[in-house]
Amino acid sequence: MSVPTHGAFRAPFASALASARFCCRSRRVLASAWCAALAVNVAAPLPAAAKTPPPKPALDASAVAAPDPYSADTAQQIFAEGGNAVDAAVAMAFTLAVTRPDAGNLGGGGFMTLLVDGKPYFLDYRERAPQQAIRDMYLDDKGSVVPGMSTVGHRAVAVPGTVDGMWEAQRRFGKLKWKQVLAPAIHYATDGFQVDPRLQQRRDAAAKSFAGKTNFDAYFPNLKAGATLRQPELAQTLGRIASDGGREFYEGRTAGMITSQMYGHGLITSQDLSQYKALWREPLAADWHGYRVITAPPPSSGGLGLIQMLKMRADLQPAFDGLALNSAPYIHLIAQIEDRVFADRQRYIGDPDASPVPTAKLIDDAYLAQRAAEVKAEVKADDAPGAASVKPAADGAEATEKPQTTHFSVVDKWGNAVSNTYTLNGDFGSGVVVDGGGFLLNDAMDDFVIKPSGTGPASTPGVASTAGAADAEPNTIAPGRRPISSMTPTLLLKDGKIALAIGTPGGSRILTTIFQVMTNLYDFEMPPTDALAAMRFHHQLLPQKTIYFEPFRPAPDELAAQLKALAYTVEQQSFSGDVQMIRVNGTTPEPGSDPRGAGVARVIR
Repeated sequence: MSVPTHGAFRAPFASALASARFCCRSRRVLASAWCAALAVNVAAPLPAAAKTPPPKPALDASAVAAPDPYSADTAQQIFAEGGNAVDAAVAMAFTLAVTRPDAGNLGGGGFMTLLVDGKPYFLDYRERAPQQAIRDMYLDDKGSVVPGMSTVGHRAVAVPGTVDGMWEAQRRFGKLKWKQVLAPAIHYATDGFQVDPRLQQRRDAAAKSFAGKTNFDAYFPNLKAGATLRQPELAQTLGRIASDGGREFYEGRTAGMITSQMYGHGLITSQDLSQYKALWREPLAADWHGYRVITAPPPSSGGLGLIQMLKMRADLQPAFDGLALNSAPYIHLIAQIEDRVFADRQRYIGDPDASPVPTAKLIDDAYLAQRAAEVKAEVKADDAPGAASVKPAADGAEATEKPQTTHFSVVDKWGNAVSNTYTLNGDFGSGVVVDGGGFLLNDAMDDFVIKPSGTGPASTPGVASTAGAADAEPNTIAPGRRPISSMTPTLLLKDGKIALAIGTPGGSRILTTIFQVMTNLYDFEMPPTDALAAMRFHHQLLPQKTIYFEPFRPAPDELAAQLKALAYTVEQQSFSGDVQMIRVNGTTPEPGSDPRGAGVARVIR
């Protein structure tokens, strides 16, 4: 007879058996010992299995602010299955790779700011330059930029980071199985989703630049409003990632498809893919108005810039007293703050793994108080962005902003939160679809300085990327380097608990947009819907003395005239922003979706 192995049986049996052997070795005694042990165990109840009590909800409900209804539905499904905010965020990212092919992605990269069990985290899954990339790769033999090379086609593609980022986040903090969080995306890729008119408009505009240069039209010829788009190759790719894990994208069959697509056209190799890793970085943190701001560190320029703007405006509160929101004098003060923020961006910020960024100095209270003291309410000649206090490092040109990025915010009932911004860079990225894989690749190489200062026979100044923000030496192209970005996924904490999750697409407009919405909420005490709907403007160091307004709330004629009297040029941009945020009022989440977009704000119980 074999000896039972359950702990409840083992001890009394061993004791009885030892006693029996000590007293007598006969079969009869051994049998008696066994029966005695068995009797003891039958009489004694088995100990109850220890159970970990579920965490007590910290909020009345979960909530999501999403850029489309499909990703909101995905979050609701994940919460219904017992998932947390990280599970929901990862599932939403994969869903948006299907339903928002212009910006949601597998072939791009981004940033995620998290609060999990009361502790903040930041995940950098930004794209990287391939190992074969060189500083002047977009210049001809005369040192001039080759038009379109950094934005369209295979050579514009950097090594994607999104899949590894999602894999890292969900493995570390998710509650559900990996396959569960990919299931909604696989459903939408297999069964399809209905295309909305905005997606068709973006497709039609992008297709013009891709025509004859990429395989974009072969994959998206029928991206028409009202049509059902099914993507069987993408469904198969998602299925492989679901079955084999996130590293399949970098080391499995999908990786082979990417390198085959690149061969002879682009620079990405199998080594580039296998060496890619998303990085956990220390988030930036600063105190403001009794809250703790948790935001994106370099290679994001947005988190630094946001903290700088918030602190400088607080330092200048006496100058703002009595000024109406978005009046000409108010805009003039903000514009001077923004001059200094964007000057610091181009002088100091790059990939921190390639060159040190003086982060502590740039958000130091004393440094920012000094910068704020340079801002003047009256108009003077040295207010212009060429003044000694600003010192731009290079000239640049402004381009029309594209809605190339997407953002979503998630808060769960346990008080965990995720703010996630990710991108293909331009609309539909480089326009290159991975044959057999069904997903688009980014054009993130354009986020580097494509013509560094002093390049070429005439030692011409640096040329900005398409987003229009001129960046200096730390953001030049180098193998393995991550380009800087304005993506600014941000959380606000009150007494260590989530108070706000916020972010937006918009290139260099991201940080100025988030700043304005936060100011509306906390300086002007607007309710979330009003804070989102209020007029926005944008100014940055270059082009000088230029204020941009948006089509959603254009500048009234009188305001434009007043700004022109202050020596500003007033222009309208084509893109308004798409803020997705969740404010937590006590224990009640209040999600808000930008009225400029087609997003969904939803409380989920």
